[in-house]
Amino acid sequence: LTQYLTNHKDHKFPAVLVVLSPPWVDNPQASEWDKHGRATQSAIEFLPLDSQGKLGLLQMSEDVSIFALDGQHRLMGIQGLMQLLRTGRLQPYSKQKKPVGDAITVKEMTQKFGITPQQLHQLSQETIGVEFIPAVVKGETRAQARQRVRSIFVHVNLMAVKLSKGQLALLDEDDGFSIVTRQVVVSHPLFADKPGRHPRINWDSATVASKSTVLTTLQALTDMGQRYLTPKFPHWKAAKPGLVPRRPTPQDIETGIQELQQLFDSLATLPSYQRLEESWETPDLRRFSFEKPPGEGNILFRPVGQVAVAAALGILVFYQQQPLTEIFQKLQSFDGSGGFSGMEYPDSLWYGILYDPNKRRVRVAGKDLAAKLLIYLLGGMQQPMECAELRKALADARTFENKAVSFDGKFVKPKEVGLPEIL
Repeated sequence: LTQYLTNHKDHKFPAVLVVLSPPWVDNPQASEWDKHGRATQSAIEFLPLDSQGKLGLLQMSEDVSIFALDGQHRLMGIQGLMQLLRTGRLQPYSKQKKPVGDAITVKEMTQKFGITPQQLHQLSQETIGVEFIPAVVKGETRAQARQRVRSIFVHVNLMAVKLSKGQLALLDEDDGFSIVTRQVVVSHPLFADKPGRHPRINWDSATVASKSTVLTTLQALTDMGQRYLTPKFPHWKAAKPGLVPRRPTPQDIETGIQELQQLFDSLATLPSYQRLEESWETPDLRRFSFEKPPGEGNILFRPVGQVAVAAALGILVFYQQQPLTEIFQKLQSFDGSGGFSGMEYPDSLWYGILYDPNKRRVRVAGKDLAAKLLIYLLGGMQQPMECAELRKALADARTFENKAVSFDGKFVKPKEVGLPEIL
């Protein structure tokens, strides 16, 4: 949170909710409690300054205890900022209060993010809203007061609803992958809304039902953008999990848009997606053969398959510098021969990897392995050790009750599962 305050000019913290508790609240013998154990006055003394009693002053002595009911982490972030300004460094700690990693320094922030010491010191003059509630209200017993305060704490946290990943992808103006993906998909022919056809994108949900007429979700498209572009723009990701990333430069965003546009243009040339232009509906290509009505079980119509393909292509294009046109010449031939379809059949490359034959459903956990398999198929895995590890992982994924399924669809020993031919 300290880094969020320092690294983002347009930072914002919601108000902190605090409880005011004078010393008498914790003293049952204090004169402020009557003989029935009820408070004769409120823990907060309010002095109104207007006739309606809405504007006024809180009378607080030095011995009043103030503790945060909601906003403890915000306060810790502010305390960290003040320590950084005071000492020039801030040491991160684990939940067990043990030092972890290197200390954050003002010098490092100046070099990495172009933040001047003057800008940092200006942060100490900023304000944050504070909402006060009394530890005890007049007429309450101590038990009633405790119950009220605890209920408020639970309600504040229980009613806080996080944005879904789809909503974040739609609204995020800091994450470069979200920004670029949104700008591309709203107008790309493969995904844009057009009269006379079903919408292609589910903008909120993270999943696509078998019968859904959409092609994918915004979350999946954003994941595709991130997996594909990360090798080219690794600095777009937040430095650490939980931090808000810095918005990329306009030049970076424009380059990212061009790269992602080329990816989606190329994907649109695959025979599977070309069939959408021939009036095929996505459920017919997505559903498994055992569902009603039966479908083709094509991984390109499942978000997990789409993300796996994008992840593999990002490594091939940006790490290994393979031309996108050559890659898609191979993929068009592979797709044309049914390489992406029939994932529920034992002779499919994706059987056991993206399809779980025991549960008869998609295996989301197989996404990374599917990406590695595609990298291998496209000639991007040459090291013997890498190939051996891939073969072992594939054999494990295709082994059920000590029986493995070869890529010919036959039962073999796990060690007999080889690698498929490179495209």
